[in-house]
Amino acid sequence: MAIVAVVGRPNVGKSTLFNYLVGRRLAIVEDVPGVTRDRLYADVKWLNHEFTLVDTGGFEINNTDAMATYIRKQAEIAIREADAILLVVDGRQGLTALDEDVTQVLRNTKKPLILVVNKIDHPNLETHVAEFYQLGLPHMISVSAANGLGIGDLLDLIVGLLPEAAAVPSEEDDVTRVAVIGKPNTGKSSLVNTLLGQERVIVSDIPGTTRDAIDTPLTVAGDDYVLIDTAGLRRKSKVEEEIERYSGLRSLRAIERADIVLMLIDATEGVTEQDKKIVGFAHNRGKGIILVVNKWDLIEKDNRTVNQFTEEIRSELVFLTYAPIIFVSAKTGQRVHKIFDLVKEVKEQRQLRIATNALNELILQATIVTPTPTEKGKRLRIYYATQSDIKPPTFVFFVNDPQLLHFSYQRFLENTLRRALGFIGTPIRFYVRKRND
Repeated sequence: MAIVAVVGRPNVGKSTLFNYLVGRRLAIVEDVPGVTRDRLYADVKWLNHEFTLVDTGGFEINNTDAMATYIRKQAEIAIREADAILLVVDGRQGLTALDEDVTQVLRNTKKPLILVVNKIDHPNLETHVAEFYQLGLPHMISVSAANGLGIGDLLDLIVGLLPEAAAVPSEEDDVTRVAVIGKPNTGKSSLVNTLLGQERVIVSDIPGTTRDAIDTPLTVAGDDYVLIDTAGLRRKSKVEEEIERYSGLRSLRAIERADIVLMLIDATEGVTEQDKKIVGFAHNRGKGIILVVNKWDLIEKDNRTVNQFTEEIRSELVFLTYAPIIFVSAKTGQRVHKIFDLVKEVKEQRQLRIATNALNELILQATIVTPTPTEKGKRLRIYYATQSDIKPPTFVFFVNDPQLLHFSYQRFLENTLRRALGFIGTPIRFYVRKRND
């Protein structure tokens, strides 16, 4: 699929344009320069074409500030990846020296380039557009991203410059979405970069550096995935800026979109209350879960260390006995290559099905070994069970009285299914129905 990068100096409305083009509020929009930091990807469909749009942070060529340098580097990566580039300028403010500098950088790429004069939301402002002709770019259009003016003409121009490969494919591949989650500063972006083999998102020791949830497609051993790097989730008491609040909400939505999550735990801190809340959200939403203990290179180890850490994690996360644990170092690459082996296994386990007759035979044998509970002289009777869904595996039990199927016996039945079938890395859902006689 063709890639179109949205580039420009800070605060010209790049993220507003990005959001309007993709049709939903993906990028953080705030009237503060430097809010968008990493590259943000989304697919756009227009007529019979589809392309991937990439939002970038403000491009400042001569700014030597550390964060400005990070942002510029990300924008440069997006420019290299792009098939076409949208150079966004502020039509109200007029042409600036920085606009001219950015234009020169982009002209040297020899890629299709569209100059988008933004914030032209009134006919009286059209006169402001004229001065941008001196940039000498062959394609120029005035729009108002905030109001949607000129967006249709812009999309026509974009798809007209894209290669034929941008046509919408007839079928979508089966893609597994994997979200990297965890509290701030656990090494999520470092892990993503190591997995991808490139510096894909900003890596910094400043907690909260990643603010957008960033999607990157990749193929591993013939299987297609989308890797989602999420902003670190913070406790609400620590959210002081509106943009941080948006980031936290985006992280939760990223978990909602994912099939499998890699829950990062800082080996130097162990499992924290915030870790429990984050992974608990993924568990409750029925996501596949892999516990990734990062920064393992910083731990002094002996032959008992792994077992001790495993026991501590299991003790703190008692509801995640099904989740595999892997100890890695995103910094050194230690065991990172094994993560997608686990992802593939969890993916397969989430799709397991058991035939109804085999399921009921399994349940019958379990109830013979451990009889069903009774209450006030009334015994639970399980008439039959069936698997109703996958991703996660979901079972419906038809019984004489749902109130008699206590949590403890439900856990026993779950353990029975796991011993027989595995279901590694995935929650199991149970629904109990009263059979109508």
